[in-house]
Amino acid sequence: MPEISVLLGDDHAVVRAGYRRLLETTDDIAVIAEAVSGEESYTKYFECHPDVLVMDLSMPGIGGLEASLRILARDKSARILVFSVHENEVFLNRAIDSGILGYITKRSAPEVMIDAVRQVAAGEVYIGQDMMSYLVKRKTTPDSNLVAGLSPREFEVFNLLANSKSVNDIAEILDISPRTAGHHCTSVKKKLGISDIAALTRLAIRLGIITP
Repeated sequence: MPEISVLLGDDHAVVRAGYRRLLETTDDIAVIAEAVSGEESYTKYFECHPDVLVMDLSMPGIGGLEASLRILARDKSARILVFSVHENEVFLNRAIDSGILGYITKRSAPEVMIDAVRQVAAGEVYIGQDMMSYLVKRKTTPDSNLVAGLSPREFEVFNLLANSKSVNDIAEILDISPRTAGHHCTSVKKKLGISDIAALTRLAIRLGIITP
């Protein structure tokens, strides 16, 4: 049986090692490379041309969502499976709307990852059972419309601001200059029509992006 080649993108070595062991217990899946950031995932994707890119969303640098968008812009046939700690319709909607085929959470059972990789490799959509309720109630609200206007990088900055991160914290986490981080923060607040962090945090809570 032909092997499904997989590129694993996650910044936690223990997580990558665990999923590599899991996937390689099968006869038809092989992990051919690993990446620790959005930028490295992008580079290695075009070096290795895997059948499936398994991508975390929260990684250093440009992050998994923006890296996925860049890959899909260059290769519309890219088959990407998100595996993330984020169990939220906003993250799910942004992934699906960008052309990502699969979304499962990191608390999914091991067999879910294997099934998801096989289905995404076949070009089919796979949404984990624990995300199905969010898929069913995909909806448009004034709040979600506001957030939909943010770029992937701005969405990351929005998430970090809502989690009480300072401009310097954001710069360090995203590996960008404080000046660039400041520009992103200003842009996010302008697009959302919000001038203070308290109101921004309340918006994130209403959307379920963070818990109070």
